[in-house]
Amino acid sequence: MYCDFYSINNREDSIPEFIHSLILEIERCKVDTSNWELNTIFIGGGTPSLIKSKYMELIINALHKKHNLNKVKEFTVEVNPGEAPRDRLKKFKDLGINRLSIGVQSLEPSILKFLTRIHDVKQVYDTFDYAREIGYSNINCDLIYSIPGQSWDVWVRDLKTIIKLNPEHISAYTLTSERGTELFKLIKKREIIMPKDEKTADWFLKTHKILKNNHYSAYEISNFSKMNYECKHNLHYWNINPYIGYGPSAHSFDGYIRWSNIKSLDNYIKKLRSIKTPLSFSEELSLESKTNEMIGFGLRTRLGIKTRNIPNALVSKFKNNLELAIAKWGNCIITDDETIKLSIEGLAYGDAIAVDLMI
Repeated sequence: MYCDFYSINNREDSIPEFIHSLILEIERCKVDTSNWELNTIFIGGGTPSLIKSKYMELIINALHKKHNLNKVKEFTVEVNPGEAPRDRLKKFKDLGINRLSIGVQSLEPSILKFLTRIHDVKQVYDTFDYAREIGYSNINCDLIYSIPGQSWDVWVRDLKTIIKLNPEHISAYTLTSERGTELFKLIKKREIIMPKDEKTADWFLKTHKILKNNHYSAYEISNFSKMNYECKHNLHYWNINPYIGYGPSAHSFDGYIRWSNIKSLDNYIKKLRSIKTPLSFSEELSLESKTNEMIGFGLRTRLGIKTRNIPNALVSKFKNNLELAIAKWGNCIITDDETIKLSIEGLAYGDAIAVDLMI
């Protein structure tokens, strides 16, 4: 289960109405989850740590009334340094939240400014220390690398500093530009030059080696954990399990159909106020589409793709694609009678390899 706190600036005055709308969406949900094993909750997107604990309690109560949450083992909230006071983190823990994902991103002031992050380095340490003092024993730190203007020395310093903090989980993402973002526009105008693919791939391999040497196992292309601390919620996505999302821009999947909500906060509130659905998109997955998702997500993970899961009707086409991909990518692809996965070198080009394998 995923509750999406849509990110928007300078709208703190809209929080009460947004929370009311979010609860209305939960209450009106018609998806039957009685046969699902709902064992994770993730409240993310934007800055959910900004909301007061009384609102968080209202959301959790609404979820409990709508869904059977007795089997929830992992309850994560995303936290931005400087926006998560100690007393609020304590109240979150009292409400059953047992995992924090801290958006560190960088420990270099100039990089934080480039990423438009408003926190400073001290606030990163303060937030982490608060969490440990309160008793959080499952903490993730988000980091970004291969950023314009970022040197390898600065990235290694950041990475090793976070490792010394000893979180249970580290997410290390390469910077990507999404269409429609300000970064995408600046790149298109050539006002910002992104690092070349060869440099990013080199940093990727070195980053994996550093984390492995410090007992953080790569169970997915950008996610590393100590033993038994893999993010269960993310594993549901990569295993293409059903999940339900609430909030502006939230996505859901019931095993057959994917759907998503409108992105605009104002329109989201307006729809729910007028007893209308906030749905903006819905698609029933074809056999090919679901198989391609299995390929794309599976190749990102340490376990890879189970060949027995390829539908019989698509096996011939897949085998042909696999032969061509092996001829092209060589030792980047590892195969045996049961699985197809990528070597560490292959993970650096995972997206391109996945496209070649798709039906």
